Amino acid sequence: MADLEFARKTLAAQPFSALLGTRLTEFGDGVATLELDVRDELRQQNGFVHGGVLAYLADNALTFAAGAAAGTNVVTAGFTIDYLRPAVGATLRARAGVVRAARSRVVCRCEILVLDAEGAGTPCAVAQGTVSVLS
Repeated sequence: MADLEFARKTLAAQPFSALLGTRLTEFGDGVATLELDVRDELRQQNGFVHGGVLAYLADNALTFAAGAAAGTNVVTAGFTIDYLRPAVGATLRARAGVVRAARSRVVCRCEILVLDAEGAGTPCAVAQGTVSVLS
């Protein structure tokens, strides 16, 4: 299994993640946490964080959590996301964990919080996904 530093290098190798400034703050034992600072370029016309940004975070958090359990050779097979409330705040935090890991598929769940300037979190989205283990 990969360690936190290896996982951070993997995240840094993703050009889109580097563009957004995503950070991996937790990785291991079937859990991964990603954080992303909210900035104007990530908002939609009403001032909320764009749903595509939340979906990106869910996708990556789900896959990193699966990788923490099943190894690094994994890809997202599919996921669903439910938006609970508009994301308004300073930082997004997506924490995903493995529900069940099998030989070729890993099922994970993710909760996304939006943190205010003081660090208090409010749930803004939840996701569940399946990750394929490549052979």
